[in-house]
Amino acid sequence: MGTIEYSVRDGIAEISMSRPPVNALDDAMLVDLLTALRRAADDRDAQVVILHSAIAGRFCAGLDLKVASTAGPEQLYDVTRKLYIELFDVQFNLGKPSISAVAGAVRGGGMTVAVSSDMIVAAASATFGYPEIDNGLLPAIHYVHLPRVVGRQRAFDLLFTGRTFSAADAFELGLINRVVPDDEVLDAARALARTLASKPREAVRRGRAAFMSALDQNYRRDIAVAVENFCNVANSEEARERLAAFAGRRRPTFENSD
Repeated sequence: MGTIEYSVRDGIAEISMSRPPVNALDDAMLVDLLTALRRAADDRDAQVVILHSAIAGRFCAGLDLKVASTAGPEQLYDVTRKLYIELFDVQFNLGKPSISAVAGAVRGGGMTVAVSSDMIVAAASATFGYPEIDNGLLPAIHYVHLPRVVGRQRAFDLLFTGRTFSAADAFELGLINRVVPDDEVLDAARALARTLASKPREAVRRGRAAFMSALDQNYRRDIAVAVENFCNVANSEEARERLAAFAGRRRPTFENSD
């Protein structure tokens, strides 16, 4: 599948992302990721799914900003829809638990990929953040997700300062489930997956479906609104210039003004 590798062993499906240098998400990688998750959903040999990176010290840098800076409105909407709505839908209907095993920098759309899973195991040195605001963008889905997890004030802080925070901070906030030594991330995720795979399959399937439905609370509708908001802002003149400046490693040609 190019940027994604899929394998199953002992009831555990592993989906490995590999788009050097930082697993930045473009349309092709999102298609590969969604295809792998749908394969896992249909795979009777897979009882649990682990999502991780084949690139040492990197999980996912988020949406490829070079793509975002050059895409037309329709193309940008299509990519954003895959990242927000289709990724949510496939995880919602996965029918089995999923775990993200994260290391290194997890930013923007990488946060979206990580939190789409049911559980997150993180390396002690992993760092997290929502830097979209600095590029004139919106961390749109996280306006829906983050306040529900960490509360309004703390969510506002993280989303509007764009600051980086540690795995220990993420654990304290309730965003991740485990913090483990850097060289034990995948092993810890596999151990957790084996625990989940040992449970009665039908009870887990039905229980997860009930759990997801109970937590939905119009979540998908709110995500659809987030996609529209993201695309409207991303197509603005300011966002285009900031993205082009970021991609070209230069300063924007204008600054904030009244």
